[in-house]
Order: sequence, then C-alpha cells, then structure tokens
Amino acid sequence: MPGVNKRVLVLHYHEIWLKGGNKNFFLSRLIAAVKRTLEDLPNQRVEHVADRLLVAVPEEALLPLMIERLQKVFGVTYIGIAWEVFGGMPEMVDCACRMLDPMKPRSFRVRAKIADPVLGLRTMGLERELGCEILTFLRSKNADVQVRLKDPEVTCWVEAIPGKILVYAERVPAAGGLPAATGGRLVMLLSGGFDSGVAAYKMMRRSAHLTFAHFYGGASVSRGSSKPVAERIVRTLTPYQFTSRLYLISFDSVQRQIVGGARESLRVLLYRRMMARISREICRPERALGLVTGDSVSQVASQTLHNLAAVDRGLDLPIYRPLAGDDKEEILRLARRIGTYEISCEPFEDCCPRFMPRSPAIFSNPDELDEAEKGLDIEGLVTLGLEGAQVMDFKYELGQVAVREGLPHRFEKLLDHRKSLRPATPNPPAPVVNP
Repeated sequence: MPGVNKRVLVLHYHEIWLKGGNKNFFLSRLIAAVKRTLEDLPNQRVEHVADRLLVAVPEEALLPLMIERLQKVFGVTYIGIAWEVFGGMPEMVDCACRMLDPMKPRSFRVRAKIADPVLGLRTMGLERELGCEILTFLRSKNADVQVRLKDPEVTCWVEAIPGKILVYAERVPAAGGLPAATGGRLVMLLSGGFDSGVAAYKMMRRSAHLTFAHFYGGASVSRGSSKPVAERIVRTLTPYQFTSRLYLISFDSVQRQIVGGARESLRVLLYRRMMARISREICRPERALGLVTGDSVSQVASQTLHNLAAVDRGLDLPIYRPLAGDDKEEILRLARRIGTYEISCEPFEDCCPRFMPRSPAIFSNPDELDEAEKGLDIEGLVTLGLEGAQVMDFKYELGQVAVREGLPHRFEKLLDHRKSLRPATPNPPAPVVNP
C-alpha cells in the first residue's frame, strides 16, 4: 500500500489458548518454529502482541514464499495478509478502500477486533463508520455494491491492538494443530502408499515428532524399489517438524523365512507383526513412546478389526492409527494438500503384496498367529531385520532439506546388545518353499 503503511502478516493461533499454565511453553515453541521457517529471509522479526504473532514483510516479492512456508507451521490457524496503518480513521479508510478496490466485490462487510481503545470507538461503531466510508467509495465505481453481514464476497478485518492498527481483506488457512515436536516421539511405519504419509502428517499436527521406518523388498523389472519413494515422502514431510530420521530396512530375508515356515493365509499378518516388532526395537534408541500406522479399518483384508487386534498381540507399547475412521477419498484429498499424493502415485514394488496368499485371512485371532510363529526364530528375525538397516537424517534449515546418512550411536549399541544375545549355534532357518 502506498504511503507510510507497512505490509505485515498476522498469525492467529487457537488451541494454544486452551493450555492454561502451559501456554507460554507452547507459545515459545510456536515463535521458535516461525523464526526457523523464515530464518534465511532478510530482516525477520516476530512480535507477539495481543494473542497474535506479527511478521513484517521486508519485500513484496517475498510475500508468496513467506505465506507458503508459514502455512506449514503447526499451531498457526490462519494468516492475515495485512497492512499496518499509521494514523487514525482517515488513514484507515484510505487503506481499506485501496485494498478493496482491485477486488471489485459486489458485497462486503467490516469486522473489527479492538484490544486497544486508541481509536476512541467501540467495535460496532468502528464497523459502522468504516463500512459507510467503504460503501460510498465502492458505489462510486459500482452502484450495485451492498453491505452483507452474512456470507459476503469480501470481509474487511480491522484489528486494533496495543500500538498498532491492522487492516486486511485476505486471510489464508494454515496447518492448525499444536506446535511441532511438543508432544513426545513416535515411530511411524511408512510405506510408499497414500495412507501412511497422511497418517504421519496427522500425528505431527498433534505435536508428535516422528521417526520413520520403511520396509522394502527387491525391485521387479516393471517397478522400481520403494526406497526412493519413502525418501521423497520423508523429505516432503520434514519441513512440518524440521528434523526427521528414516530407517530403511531390507525385508526380503525375513519375508522369505515367513513364507517358508507359516500358513499361507496368515502371511501378510505375520509380515505386519514382524514389522511392528522390528519397529518396536527402533523405539528404544529413539526413545519413542509408541508406533503409528496408516491403517484404515477394513480397507484391506489385513485391516479388519480382528486382524488388527491379532497383529497387536504381545506388543508392549501403544499403536496409533489416525486414519482408522477415514475413507480413501478423505485420505487422498489430504495427500494432495500436503504434497505426498504425486509421490505415492509412482510405480514401486511394495514388500507386503509379495507372495500374496490366494485367500488371505480376514477373521484371524492372536492364538492363530502365535501358533503360526512357533516354527520361526522370532528374535533372530528381528535382529536380522535390524542388522541390515540404513539410516538417513533429514534436517530443514535455511529453506531447504539437507540429508545425512549414518547409524546413530544408540542404534549401534542396540545392535551390539542383540548380537551378544544370539546363541552360539543358531537354529537353522526355516526352509523356503516355492510360494
């Protein structure tokens, strides 16, 4: 806006209000996240005034980039694209009219929030006086313009807060939820499909910090490995929580022993149980409090309530399923919004459908799976899966995601401990039969 007015983004938060005596902790983490998101841009300063955060826009050309990044900050509910007005009612009228003029609305309203009586007006008085001035201006361009208090084309927002007057007519939704990494750690069982990426996003939005575990098999001639797909999904999700760790676990050897030593109809359930056991071990060095999966109840045979309960038997930590009640269309809609949809559309070889049973069990029970596992060296298979793990660390800084590879020290200690427990003469592996 020409003149002395200054462009500013107004960040509103909601859930933090409910935190009572813990509000300052969550607020400090939100401010830190906003600063980190914009750290590579010039002249960044975040002000906390009257339960909103204000971020100055140093250059108009940076506005789209700033909005795009801030929309990924968990805890921010919406962003007002505002002007800070210096002066009184005449300057506010001029700013509002200049702002609404290119929008050419056929209907509008004014909504005011006054946290500072600097204008000498109450809320309704300010809305009425400013609305009359805007209506006069807009009708000079189009006689059909109307004030509509319900469902107008445009709302002109005015926020009078201590020392500042903010005017805006555009606001964009942001991620909402709670500030990233304020609620503890979890391990996410990440496939390359649509569901697990969306499940990860939903848990991160609820303040969980996720470590990812991806199980992959050998690539086929027509389809590539799922590893690059998993890596791209984690890279896409990392800006939401700033740091991520991805464990890539080769499942071929484990899978073949299950195929050779267990009943065909239970194969997929035994795969899933083994993945959960291996991921449970990853929880130890990661100090995670539970597992997350992308299960949607009854979407496929392995996700019936009976089968989910049977797979969970014996795990001594919680398993969270944020998509349990979602249908596929809801999942795909969110995948498109967070940027994982196109990645999951790519062809890749998933390990679970390999050696797929002709008639998978849909009403299994825990005792059936326990019986099917009696011919397997469970602890040996868990160690086998962990031994072949590769680890990638992702870090979002200066507007980009950097990647580093290497086994964490605590994970190496876990491997050493498990190897020390291995019997001197291990049991021979179950024979591999032709599926």
